[in-house]
Amino acid sequence: MKIILLEGSPNRHGSSNMLAEHFKRGAEETGHSVEIIDTAHADIHPCTGCIHCGYEGPCVQKDDVENIRKKILDADMLVFVTPLYYYGMSAQLKTMIDRFCAFNSSIQRKHMKSALLTAAWNSDDWTFEALEAHYKTLVRYLNLKDAGMVLGYGCGTPAMTERSIFPQQAYRLGKGLK
Repeated sequence: MKIILLEGSPNRHGSSNMLAEHFKRGAEETGHSVEIIDTAHADIHPCTGCIHCGYEGPCVQKDDVENIRKKILDADMLVFVTPLYYYGMSAQLKTMIDRFCAFNSSIQRKHMKSALLTAAWNSDDWTFEALEAHYKTLVRYLNLKDAGMVLGYGCGTPAMTERSIFPQQAYRLGKGLK
C-alpha cells in the first residue's frame, strides 16, 4: 500500500513528527511504501475561494500543492499528522486540507484509508474532542476509511513524548496495516 503522511508541524523535530516516524517505521516493516510530506514548510498558499478549479482542478495558484495532489491521488492511504494547537490541527495542515477543494471529488472516489497522529501538552480527557470531530468529519466527507488515531496526551515536549506510550502506539498502528 502507498501511504502519504501530511505533516503539519512547524517544529521539524517535535512530538507529532516523532509519532509520524514511528508510524512510518512500522508500516515500512510490513512492506508498505511511505512518504512524508512536510506541509508546514512547503510552499502552500491558502485557498482563495475563487472556485476557478470547479472543485476538480487545476488550481490557479502555482505552488507545491499540484505536486502534493498527484502524490495524494496516487496513494492508498492518507495520514494527517499535527500537533494540537488551540484544540485543532495546525494552521499549516489546515491550509493544505483547504486546498483539497480543487480535488475533493477525486479523493472521494478513491475510498482511501486514513489515520490521525497528534500530540498535545494537555492531558485532560476532553483535550482532543474538537480535533477528533474535525478528523471524523473529514473521513466522512472525503469517503475515507479510518484506520485509527494516536492521540498523544501529555506530549508537550519530544522528551515527554519519547517516555510515553504514544510512539509505540504509532508504530503498532503502522505495523498493523493491512
